[in-house]
Amino acid sequence: MVEAKIDTTEPVTLIKIEGLYKLFGNNPKKFMPLVHAGKSKDEILAETGHTLGLKDINLTINKGEIFVIMGLSGSGKSTLIRHFNRLIDPTEGVIEVEGTDVMKLPQKELEQFRRHKMSMVFQRFGLLPHKSVVDNVAYGLAIQGVSKTERGAKAKEWLETVGLAGYEDQYPAQLSGGQQQRVGLARALCTDAEILLMDEAFSALDPLIRSEMQDQLIELQQKLHKTIIFITHDLDEALRIGDRIAILKDGEMVQQGEPEDILLHPADDYVEAFVRDVNRARALTVETVMKDPVNRITADTIGEALKQMKGFKGDYGYYVNEDGYQGVLTEQKLQAVYDTDKKAKLTSAHCEELEAISQDAVLETVIPDTLNAQYSLPVIDDQGEVTGQLSRSTLAEVLGNESKEVARTEPPAPAGG
Repeated sequence: MVEAKIDTTEPVTLIKIEGLYKLFGNNPKKFMPLVHAGKSKDEILAETGHTLGLKDINLTINKGEIFVIMGLSGSGKSTLIRHFNRLIDPTEGVIEVEGTDVMKLPQKELEQFRRHKMSMVFQRFGLLPHKSVVDNVAYGLAIQGVSKTERGAKAKEWLETVGLAGYEDQYPAQLSGGQQQRVGLARALCTDAEILLMDEAFSALDPLIRSEMQDQLIELQQKLHKTIIFITHDLDEALRIGDRIAILKDGEMVQQGEPEDILLHPADDYVEAFVRDVNRARALTVETVMKDPVNRITADTIGEALKQMKGFKGDYGYYVNEDGYQGVLTEQKLQAVYDTDKKAKLTSAHCEELEAISQDAVLETVIPDTLNAQYSLPVIDDQGEVTGQLSRSTLAEVLGNESKEVARTEPPAPAGG
């Protein structure tokens, strides 16, 4: 599900990648001019025997976000993530972490950078089979030189955090795949590294366990606020956990943006093919598709309310007072009251009941209410303030092919609906 993310603070850039290229082969520098001349990956391979892994990658990753890099096999996503900690060096380009050019770090500083700044969670768990669970989790701290007592205590804390208290003395072979991946996650977190690199971390798990691990990662992130770079080939997974998503194809970035941007505005046919089979009703929240609340009425008197309503396209409005949303007002009812008493005060008693929906609700859960309502439904936030409106026509537009039934069965909407 694409969850609503409300953050009034300006994002802080933690990682910056500029003009990143990777050409695999014996003499990549020699053949980079072919890359810059626009030769394709296949052409370069045929002419030079070199493989183009990445081409002109530019991106920024913000502090505390889950940034998902996705693409099919061979798209370059695993190559890219290994550039962040220089397990792979680029042929050209800049890699900065908190303003430090990682490419300029001498070997010893690079080793410290890897040990303290970034931790990695692997697809196949990467656990040491001859070490106990607690020693696997504490391994990174052992490399850092932390005392056995301290690292053991910290490892036990993280095992408890990921739901594996009591498994300290077990060995990896005694655990299920999901449990092994929890050990891998605990090990990555145990070093207190600011950045987690997760390369297809959940793809070896069966669907149910995978979903549980996604839930746990989201839950942990709400507490820890790490910067997580997550590699996946699964768009549903990317949409579920990512704050922002970058999609690679043949080593090039074809689109990056927030999940709803990717889903609603695919950049090209390649991305469109990715998103085609996604259940948008389950993936999007009301906030991501709602329209502005143009029919908002805040008047004190019936006469003022009628004046406000004349500026609307429709013949109704959402009455909002100091207590928040009260209900829907219709022009017909207001006019009848005004004709009787031109000085009448506007109160919630003049409203018709129209249930508001939460901006955080998943679209799937509000479809019946939206279809059955005579008016566009008001959308409210946690404080009860009207933040938008959702109509049948908006649903039909957003859900596309999924909502042919919606569009076909929709009765004529009231004016402004």
